[in-house]
Amino acid sequence: MSLTPEQRIQLHEFNNLTKSLSFNMYDVCYTKTKEERKRYMKYIDKHYSADRLTKILKDVAEMIGAHVLNIAKQDYEPQGASVTMLVSEGPVDGAPESAFEESPGPIPQTTLMHLDKSHITVHTYPEYNPVEDISTFRADIDVSTCGEISPLKALNYLIHSFDTDVMTMDYRVRGFTRDVNGVKYFIDHDINSIQNYIPKEIKDQFHMFDVNIYQENIFHTKCKLKEFEIDNYLFGYEESDLTKVQQKLITQKIQHEMNEIYYGKNMIRET
Repeated sequence: MSLTPEQRIQLHEFNNLTKSLSFNMYDVCYTKTKEERKRYMKYIDKHYSADRLTKILKDVAEMIGAHVLNIAKQDYEPQGASVTMLVSEGPVDGAPESAFEESPGPIPQTTLMHLDKSHITVHTYPEYNPVEDISTFRADIDVSTCGEISPLKALNYLIHSFDTDVMTMDYRVRGFTRDVNGVKYFIDHDINSIQNYIPKEIKDQFHMFDVNIYQENIFHTKCKLKEFEIDNYLFGYEESDLTKVQQKLITQKIQHEMNEIYYGKNMIRET
């Protein structure tokens, strides 16, 4: 027999736990010339404009049952955008049981849970290497909630909302809440890895590793795409326009960039 939210833990007043998810995605592109870099940056600014990012965050808010209170958005010069959204909750009693289960979360815009004292933010960082032929786009998304529900339910949707070569994810539960007998609870759900919230078909596409500090309720996961088509990384021409030597060189440069981001350090390039 499954338990209702009220039967799980009889809390004193309301749930004071803060749950924060930080999701960083990286998109890598080969841009040989200055003109290609300009066109790539223009494409990124259009594809991930403040308006489109606002729509993504609205979808996340709708999916997790949050009510949007305020939106601040900004497109920057020469590139980049930011959106900050303040949200509030509806009654937790109205959330279906699936909202309290450990699972990846949906892609459709379905109301699943309710949040309190929460915010969702996204910031973008397009940039290029001044020496090499590689341009990189990074988006940082933070979903912070207070109460019964984990923001990890939004992770599946966020992964599908961005073109991602490398992902880093951090999840942390802070503070404590009390039951009616005054006993503290420093976490209110079972979790041993962020990977629990990523569907198998996504995990099969990525190399992944965890760094978790269980006693501090801190969870970290990194992901790097296993295989890719070089055509997806060319800007303005196709793989068939390149010689085999050029294809190999570009592939090495893309893989090198992805490896440095994934391992978080500068690496010597293989020759």
